[in-house]
Amino acid sequence: MAGLIYKSLFPLLLLLPALLLLVACSGNNNNTPSDTDLLLDVSHGGGGAAWGLANCDACHAIGVIHQSATSIRHIVKQKGFNTCAGCHGSNGSETKRECMICHNNNDLPTAPIQTGLHQHDFGVMAAVMGEQILQDEQCLACHYGSDMDGVFEINRDLTRYRDANGINSPYASGADFCLRCHNRDHQQADFPIVDKTFNDTLIAIKDDYTLVDKHGEENSDGTGTYAGLRSGYVYGSRVECTDCHAMHGTNNIKLIIDQSDKGVSKLDPVIREHPYTVHVYQDNYSQLCVLCHNAEALLDQTDVDTGNGLFGVHLTATSCIECHSHGEAVQAGL
Repeated sequence: MAGLIYKSLFPLLLLLPALLLLVACSGNNNNTPSDTDLLLDVSHGGGGAAWGLANCDACHAIGVIHQSATSIRHIVKQKGFNTCAGCHGSNGSETKRECMICHNNNDLPTAPIQTGLHQHDFGVMAAVMGEQILQDEQCLACHYGSDMDGVFEINRDLTRYRDANGINSPYASGADFCLRCHNRDHQQADFPIVDKTFNDTLIAIKDDYTLVDKHGEENSDGTGTYAGLRSGYVYGSRVECTDCHAMHGTNNIKLIIDQSDKGVSKLDPVIREHPYTVHVYQDNYSQLCVLCHNAEALLDQTDVDTGNGLFGVHLTATSCIECHSHGEAVQAGL
C-alpha cells in the first residue's frame, strides 16, 4: 500500500520545486505598491517570496518581459538582466543599480540628452575616452524612484528631499527641488556645499530666487525698455532652474544649456526643438537670453543676430552680468 501511495505521489513530488517557484513569482505582473512605482518592495513575488533574490532570471524570462515597453525592450533583450535594477531597485539584495547601461548616448540618446563636457556630477567627474560622463549613483541621487513613463513629473520622478522645516513635503516646482540643496542654511546632509562664500550663487540662489530675481518669485510686469518674449513664456511666470541649466550635459560654463532642446521647457516647440545653439563666452550670455527674449523695440542692437540665428536682445557683443545676475536688485537683475 505504501508503495502504491508513493508511486501515485511521485509525479507531484517532481512538480513541487516548480510549484514553489510559481508561488514565488505569482501575482500581478506589477508587484509594486502602485501602478506608478517601479521599485520592488518586500511584497515582491506574492507575499514577499521573491524579495531578496538577486537573480531576476529565477522567475523572469528575458524574451517575454517588457512587451508593452517597446522603446526599451530591445535594449533589455540585448543587455540582459543587468538592466533590471536600474529601474526596479535592488530587490533587497546587493545588486548594483545601473542607470547608464540604458541611459547613454547610444541606446537612449534623447532620454536625456547627455552631450557635453560638464554635468551636475556633485564635483565627482569620471572621464571615459576623454569625455566626462555621469555615474549611476549621481543619477540615483536625483531620480531614485522615477516611473520612467516618459512624462516628467516633479513629485514622481525626483528624489524627495527635506525642506527648510525638515519635512519631506511635495515639491511646488522643479526649482523647489534644486533649492533644497542650493541654500545657505538647510542643505542636505549627504550633499553639503562646502567652501563657498556667503554670496556665492551656489548657496545664495535660494534667497535670490525667492526674494530678488524676476525669473523667480519676484515677477516682472513686462514694462521695461526691452520688453518682449517669444511664444511660450509670459511675464509673471516662474522660470525653472533647468530652463537655463543643463543637468545632464553641456559644453558651457555654469551648466548653461548649449542648445535650446536641453532647456527652455515652456518655449514654443518649433523654436525649442530646432534646436538653436547657445555659446557662452566672456560673460556674454546673449545666445541664451535670446531663446526667450524678443524685444519689441528696435534699439541698442535688438535687431542684430546674436550668432545663433536669433535676434531680440540688446548690446549683443558685451558682458551681460554687469546688469543681469542672480541677486542683483539695483540694476535690471535676473
